[in-house]
Amino acid sequence: MLIAFLIASILSFLTTYLSVKWLIKYLRKVGMVVPDMNKKDKPLIPISGGLAVMSGIFIGLMFFIFLQTFFYKDNSFSLILFGAITTIVLITFIGFVDDALIERNSSSSSGLKQWQKPLLVLPAAIPLVVINAAITKINLPWGNVDLGIIYPLLIIPIGVVGAANMVNNLAGFNGLETGMGIIYTLSLGIYAYSHGSVFAALIAFLTFAALIAFFIFNKYPAKILPGDSLTYLLGAIIAVIAILGNMEKTAIIISIPFIIEFFLK
Repeated sequence: MLIAFLIASILSFLTTYLSVKWLIKYLRKVGMVVPDMNKKDKPLIPISGGLAVMSGIFIGLMFFIFLQTFFYKDNSFSLILFGAITTIVLITFIGFVDDALIERNSSSSSGLKQWQKPLLVLPAAIPLVVINAAITKINLPWGNVDLGIIYPLLIIPIGVVGAANMVNNLAGFNGLETGMGIIYTLSLGIYAYSHGSVFAALIAFLTFAALIAFFIFNKYPAKILPGDSLTYLLGAIIAVIAILGNMEKTAIIISIPFIIEFFLK
């Protein structure tokens, strides 16, 4: 299992690295660029780097499923992982739509309206809902509570929508979103693996590897901006890890900086 984790993570890194190099050229070619407010001369920089990170996670996850299915003869978990990656892909493309609107109107305030974002993000939770990809028992101070069908029908959609929009609020400096993502995906991955949550750990480590590759191009002076496609993706990652790994309390702790930022704004 560890070897499969390692190979899939390396593949996630390489796929993201190569995808970013291609994406920078392509986005410049099609004119999907915005001013980088972190630089004195405000040069036009490609936006929506989350597409590259998503591609790295996708390829890494597909390779892991391939190894488990054909070499380890175990595909019992494939449905859960396919549900997770479908949610991640959908939410990334919703963020891409927001990025495209921002670029088209040349203003960060001209993307999706605040009331539109939760509505458009909501369908991305459907794959996790329909496969009931969660342990419905949650640990509370007074004991365990089994939420039953309430968890997939209510908690999962709220978690995905809330996390996506939460991460989207804390952005601005070159490398900020990516750097924070590197820290909390590694932390979540280690915690999940040490507590036996294999699926959650896998997604965390694949995302960590992809973010390391993206950070090479996103650190100051950035050659590409993450855009909402990445912030939405990172929010979805937190939600997916919490849901698959029964790590709701850990996810809340990770989310404290975003919650503080929300109230400060």
